[in-house]
Amino acid sequence: MNLFSLSFKQIKSKPLSSLLNVILFAFGITIISFLLLVKDGFEEQMDKNVAGIDLVVGAKGSPMQLILSGIYHIDSPTGNISYEEAAGLSKHRLIKKAIPVSLGDSYHGYRIVGTVPDYPALYGGRLREGAEWKAPLEAAIGAKVARKAGLKVGDSFAGIHGLIEDAGHSHDDHKYKVVGIYEETGTVLDQLILTGLESVWAIHEHHGDGHAAEEHEDGEAGYEHSDEHESASDPAYEAEHAHGHEHEGEAHSENKEITCLLIQYKNPMGVITLPRLINSSTHMQAASPVMEINRMYSLMGVGIQTVNLIAWFIILISAFSIFISLFHSMKERKYELALIRVMGGSRMKLFSIVLAEGILIALIGYLCGFLLSRLGMWFLALYAESSIHYDLARWVGPSDLYFLLVSLGIGLAASVLPAVIALKTDIYKTLNE
Repeated sequence: MNLFSLSFKQIKSKPLSSLLNVILFAFGITIISFLLLVKDGFEEQMDKNVAGIDLVVGAKGSPMQLILSGIYHIDSPTGNISYEEAAGLSKHRLIKKAIPVSLGDSYHGYRIVGTVPDYPALYGGRLREGAEWKAPLEAAIGAKVARKAGLKVGDSFAGIHGLIEDAGHSHDDHKYKVVGIYEETGTVLDQLILTGLESVWAIHEHHGDGHAAEEHEDGEAGYEHSDEHESASDPAYEAEHAHGHEHEGEAHSENKEITCLLIQYKNPMGVITLPRLINSSTHMQAASPVMEINRMYSLMGVGIQTVNLIAWFIILISAFSIFISLFHSMKERKYELALIRVMGGSRMKLFSIVLAEGILIALIGYLCGFLLSRLGMWFLALYAESSIHYDLARWVGPSDLYFLLVSLGIGLAASVLPAVIALKTDIYKTLNE
């Protein structure tokens, strides 16, 4: 019979004590492993969806809310801003690219985003089938939208006003037509429905459903895209001059509103100049994604570190519990250990048996904690997918091997002293008793 088989039988002989040790150890591992998986998944989604955007310009309000709604599409917008003012800002010499974004409607919980053809390029979006939108009420959809909502090229659908499914007015008389589907990118693009700004403006003007555009004059929206899909660093120029209709474009863009403007700097001077300029001399607000996300990380970090400390404390208690359990069992097992010596077992074998028992308890606790953390991650992933359409699922993390080694080390450390006691067992004295 090998060492671990003998140790496992010994563990089974003390079910309540062994179960307590395993539960304590597994609980600590579960908490730490789960938090690290969530942290890694969250940070990965945050970092890759920034997509090189240096600044988000929108209505006055919470900078964090502006970032979450304008880039990640997981919060309500702070309001609308003047398209004309945003277009004027996009001509600034320090701006390389400015992409207008207009929000307000959704379909099956997936947001309908009015924008320009440069937007999908931020996320490396390539069409799997169909084409980009060109005419009003044409839409190109993300891979997740196509899969979950069951849409394909040629299908029509009506948007719902607002961002909550079945909670807003349906635009049944102005249906979108799917003209393209993007390949899976693993970014926020997968869960968006993209269309032209003119589509969003036209729908809300005709319905008068509370969108800010209803306060302005009626008329056809005249945003046009060039055939070459030129850069959107100057959205006003594109809208007004793409096909040479300067005066018509000016009339169409007058008094229109958008949700925000996504900006990329031309050079590092933009970091110093633009945010202060926008916040102090315009009716708009500038928010830096890097600053706001780092602020979010710092706030999360305090909570995660606190919970991690609690989890490590639980693991430490578990280590003491394993030690006490093995230490007290030496009194009960001294006759068993003496008999092993009589039957030819060496002192080193007794030492190894007790060490193996401590390591085995820690290993079982680690495996239980590993499985429980993945179960928790599975439930969280289901919730995140259904509520915000983000995939936070992570099944293997870089820290898993580290925690395995730490767990084995803790089991080894907790069993060293009891193993030394077993090593020094006096056969003659024990058998005489």
